[in-house]
Amino acid sequence: MVDVNAVDVDLLIIGGGINGVGIARDAAGRGFSVLLCEQHDLAAHTSSASTKLIHGGLRYVEQYEFSLVRKALQEREVLLQAAPHIIWPLRFVLPHDAHLRPVWLIRAGLFLYDHLAKRRHLAASRAIRFADHPAGPALDAHFTRGFEYSDAWVEDSRLVVLNAMDAAARGATILTQTRFAGARRAGQGWIATLAERSGERTVRARVIVNAAGPWAGEMEKLVAGREAAKHVRLVKGSHIVVRRLFEHEYAYIFQNPDGRIIFAIPYERDFTLIGTTDVEFRGDPAEAHIDDNETQYLCEMANRYLRPDTTPQSVLYSYSGVRPLLDDESPDPASVTRDYSLQWANTDGDLLSVFGGKITTFRRLAEEAVDQISERIGERTGTPRVRHWTATEPLPGGDMPRADFHAYLDGAQGAYPWVPAALLHRYARAYGTRLHTLLRGAQRLSDLGPEIVAGLHQREIEYLVEHEWAQTAEDILWRRSKLKLHVPAGSMETLDMWLRNRIHG
Repeated sequence: MVDVNAVDVDLLIIGGGINGVGIARDAAGRGFSVLLCEQHDLAAHTSSASTKLIHGGLRYVEQYEFSLVRKALQEREVLLQAAPHIIWPLRFVLPHDAHLRPVWLIRAGLFLYDHLAKRRHLAASRAIRFADHPAGPALDAHFTRGFEYSDAWVEDSRLVVLNAMDAAARGATILTQTRFAGARRAGQGWIATLAERSGERTVRARVIVNAAGPWAGEMEKLVAGREAAKHVRLVKGSHIVVRRLFEHEYAYIFQNPDGRIIFAIPYERDFTLIGTTDVEFRGDPAEAHIDDNETQYLCEMANRYLRPDTTPQSVLYSYSGVRPLLDDESPDPASVTRDYSLQWANTDGDLLSVFGGKITTFRRLAEEAVDQISERIGERTGTPRVRHWTATEPLPGGDMPRADFHAYLDGAQGAYPWVPAALLHRYARAYGTRLHTLLRGAQRLSDLGPEIVAGLHQREIEYLVEHEWAQTAEDILWRRSKLKLHVPAGSMETLDMWLRNRIHG
């Protein structure tokens, strides 16, 4: 029986993580009709649980993954230009431990890292001595020299949201809290069932894109009725947050005797972020959490280098994400490739599954995916071919002259002198030029409405609900912001109650 109420689209995308929204954005911009469904919130799992770096991956140079590193370094430049409000340069300090790697090897690795791709925004690496370097005092005294190099920081969950916003602005439909329940073949496409809180809806799609991350193998089996040709290896990465361990703005990268590396990064002004681990994972990715061994490991590795004594009791917050890595049969989870693979499940070319990948290369992955979709079904759908476009188009809020965030902030301070400086800085970082939409018509702080919880006014909540698919306190205080780290105990409950009464009631 034909469902006359079914929605017709070219692409049905399963998964609201970074790869799913990246594909949705690219495809919508090329003229495809797109519907994306996400069973929870945007970036609810892996894409909000990263180390929050846009980087080439210095350790992958040592593993001879030059192609992956070059691709990631090229994307680092593109993303710095596209979203200067949520992505910015970060300088890393690598203390030298002579027991682990000789100086010449590190110099060679950093030389390659500097030159595998063109740098327009970032400074080159250099050797340093800690006696006269700001990063020195926080380190154990036996570390006397090291190296600096450049990478970039990203607000990872906001990167996901901004891609979804741009996809929606270009015609895509984004459905959160909507589970993909199954699909059956129908002619040259699919009839899929989506389960929402209010009931089920039917979607007719020419192509299904399986970007379900840790659930990708499960989704392919559900749709295609057989195991995926490529296997996903689930690797849990956990991070801890402690009180700020150093006053400078450099991040550290620490080499460890087991061959792994961890980062210690300035985080949300008052904290230090330490991570990550690499642990084989089995179970429901939605239930991943740090275990005692991981916490102890991160504390011990930080204490090998830093003077303050970090203990499990120091941990204020932790998070874990399950990375869906392409299984290359490496015996060590830390050595599993972070590259990606795009696999068509059958010769008809109507189920495309995404395996692997990293947040830095999401845009390139999306571009390649839409290229393949265009080749396979472009003529059949009647969709005109459109040239690549995402490398030169800013993300929402990123359209700042010369991608200069600090100059933009200066202008915003002049335009909104009544907004407290710290609050305006947070708005500018989160929303970029979209802060004008947030503040439209307001002339005094009271125009933003009451503070529902500390630092969060009614106007901002309504903006996030209307424009960014936020529905719960967790969506707002963690994934749309990091206010969860700053607000008093009980704030989550207060905000959830307000949302139920004023927005959802």
